[in-house]
Amino acid sequence: MRVASIFAAGLIGLCGMASFAAAEGGHTMVTPDEVKWGPAPKVLPAGAEAAVLFGDPTKEGLFALRLKVPSGYAIAPHTHPVHEVVTVVSGAINLGMGETADPGAAKALPAGSFIALPPGMAHFARFDEPTVIQITTTGPWAIKYVNPADDPQKSQ
Repeated sequence: MRVASIFAAGLIGLCGMASFAAAEGGHTMVTPDEVKWGPAPKVLPAGAEAAVLFGDPTKEGLFALRLKVPSGYAIAPHTHPVHEVVTVVSGAINLGMGETADPGAAKALPAGSFIALPPGMAHFARFDEPTVIQITTTGPWAIKYVNPADDPQKSQ
């Protein structure tokens, strides 16, 4: 899939910055001060930062990724090929379902909120304050914008 391969290429550098604190026994523990932030993948609008906490989003298997966005950040309607589980760590997300970014249809979800989206569900997001979300899913992770012109990679 073209979208997945483009996204995978963008995440290769990000995965190298992953903040792993693995101990014997194969478990991972990461404290907030161990999170290593870097630029978000180019498939996302400019201005976000990302940190891989566990796994590798470019490969098959489970991973956890944090996304830190500024106030006013928005992600146009898009889908993912697999389930996506999101937790709002800080701030708030205005999340809406559908192929059109209708702010009136979005639900405000504050810190502590949980979101589980099935594969192929079109959704969009807007952030009115600085926010950190954690995405847990299986790779390779990909985003397919409903309107291909919304893909930030098209304007680069």
